[in-house]
Amino acid sequence: MANKSPSLRTTASKIRYLGSARSGTGHNAYVRLTSIALIPLTIAFVVMLLSLLSKDYNQARAYVGHPIPAILLLLFVGTGIFHMQLGMRMVIEDYVHGHLVKEWSLMVNTLLSISIGVACIYAVLRVGFA
Repeated sequence: MANKSPSLRTTASKIRYLGSARSGTGHNAYVRLTSIALIPLTIAFVVMLLSLLSKDYNQARAYVGHPIPAILLLLFVGTGIFHMQLGMRMVIEDYVHGHLVKEWSLMVNTLLSISIGVACIYAVLRVGFA
């Protein structure tokens, strides 16, 4: 038998009143906020894409060059990438074990999200204002 000291405390009593990690509520709020924001932004994005089907390249560039479509595209890209980063962070924190691997995975997730976001924003600005 193992040399455990006998305890009369149950498992639930050992963890009761320890408190939370204090980040779950804020993280959940960001995920829900971005998912709610993505609903109208995705609808606007699909409407823009459908309206661009009948236009040639120069007309599409002129359309994206207007402020409202460009702002909507940038909001869609920024919100979508932030939502993606939050979701991947949740998956990494829940399913990646090992402290070092988890930390590196979180860093790679953040760097990839930033680089994808910068590339997409650059592409929208390049098409719209070049």
